[in-house]
Amino acid sequence: MEITWYGRACFRMTERGTLTVVTDPFSGSEAPSGLKADVITISRDHLDANNVAAVSGAARGDVRQIVGPGEYEMGGVFITGIAMKPEKGKEGNKCTVYAFNFDGMTVAHLGGLAFVPSQQQIDALETVDILLLPIGGEDELSPTQASEVISMIEPSIVIPMGYGGRGGKDTLGKFLKEMGLTVAKTSESLKVTRRDMPEDTQVILLDMKG
Repeated sequence: MEITWYGRACFRMTERGTLTVVTDPFSGSEAPSGLKADVITISRDHLDANNVAAVSGAARGDVRQIVGPGEYEMGGVFITGIAMKPEKGKEGNKCTVYAFNFDGMTVAHLGGLAFVPSQQQIDALETVDILLLPIGGEDELSPTQASEVISMIEPSIVIPMGYGGRGGKDTLGKFLKEMGLTVAKTSESLKVTRRDMPEDTQVILLDMKG
């Protein structure tokens, strides 16, 4: 499969013979446009996640939109939306995280997550091979929180998102330090199969596609 990053929490995931999925298309001057997909997932009702007009045909109803928790099966891909809300007395906005199972390989998209979930909430994701994880702080996970979530999920590959340029605050360096790294592998996009999964968790930085 191939994963391409368009900024913030917006990714395009495609697997030959199955679905193409776009996550959290956002609004604003840097918003992507003309994306092609069969399915859009929206993690929260916010300008950072609900710009369905960025996907060709979505306004006409030609693209399936998934908003909120539930189990879905389309084109051989199983999609599970899991409600996330902070435990009583803790801060953080509620959102929906999604797990996508592409022929036995699971990608979890944690767009909109702004707090460390409980272990029970994490367990609902089951086994995660590739984790798409916000690290930008403010209204999403901070670098420290992101590192904690990684240790709870133990994915094979982590792709950070939501950092750099937004509000002029770049948290990537802090996140890499939390992970015990000074540099990380960078790639235009991630092309991967289940056979490619590393034994130890690997952080991969994707170039933002304009």
